[in-house]
Amino acid sequence: MTQQASVVSRTVERPNFVSRHRMTSFFALAFGLSWLAWAPYVLCENGLGILHFKFPTVAGSSQLFGVLPGAYLGPILSAFLVTALAEGKPGLRQWAGRLLRWRVHWGWYVLVLVSVPAVLIITSIPFGGGAGAMHLPPASVFAAYLPALVFQLLTTGLAEEPGWRDFALPHLQPRFGPLRGTLILGPLWGAWHLPLFLTDWAGWPDVNWVMVIEFVASATAFSVVMTWVFNRTGESLPLAMLLHTSVNNFFSVAWVAIFPAIDFHHDTTHVLLIASTAVAVVLIAATRGRLGYKPPSVEAVG
Repeated sequence: MTQQASVVSRTVERPNFVSRHRMTSFFALAFGLSWLAWAPYVLCENGLGILHFKFPTVAGSSQLFGVLPGAYLGPILSAFLVTALAEGKPGLRQWAGRLLRWRVHWGWYVLVLVSVPAVLIITSIPFGGGAGAMHLPPASVFAAYLPALVFQLLTTGLAEEPGWRDFALPHLQPRFGPLRGTLILGPLWGAWHLPLFLTDWAGWPDVNWVMVIEFVASATAFSVVMTWVFNRTGESLPLAMLLHTSVNNFFSVAWVAIFPAIDFHHDTTHVLLIASTAVAVVLIAATRGRLGYKPPSVEAVG
């Protein structure tokens, strides 16, 4: 082997920084890119009011232009970049393969679509004035529910879950186990949203530190449920996306119509935390913390 060929060989074999620190690189990029993109939204009149302009409102919300660009620049782009740099084309094929893994037993789709509204409705009853204060949603809510869910899948779901569940979770579980890996991912997922609490996304300026803590705690508890669904469906990212966005969609489309007395910004975190924690405790106990995870060696045998 010539000296030049030897140098080339050592260069190829030597792992780069991203390969050695994949998770650090991913979270640093996901937070940095999103927070940088969200800075104008935080500083403008939708947030702190330092910059004197507002993001346009679409369907009663400024989130489409204020939040979504930062979401797309964060988890999904970071996962793509780190996978490409650390694992190359084989890693990208595996990463994209989970995103396209929608052929799962139809019962899982029914379970998610039915159980999410059911659990959230039951949990919301004490906050909405009791069962007697519940209202049957108007026909417009039923008509909008599925189109809004599809929109959520293509926006929030597609922006976030290829990073959190498709990239981070498969790297964390083999190293730390499903429960500990989830308890690492959950708080980081919640903390990624922190700048948005300074905007009308969270009802700013009517925000307090309790809401922030509850949100991070609910993201952690809900991550346990997400991990179980992801593992039990053979790492189907479409099912994980559907679970995530079903919660968002119910709150944004149907919740207030069912419970007119509910306080949207304050009671959302209460309901999500209680519901997610209750389901997470049941799943942890029922699976003894395994959350449906099978190590690669077990999967290869089975």
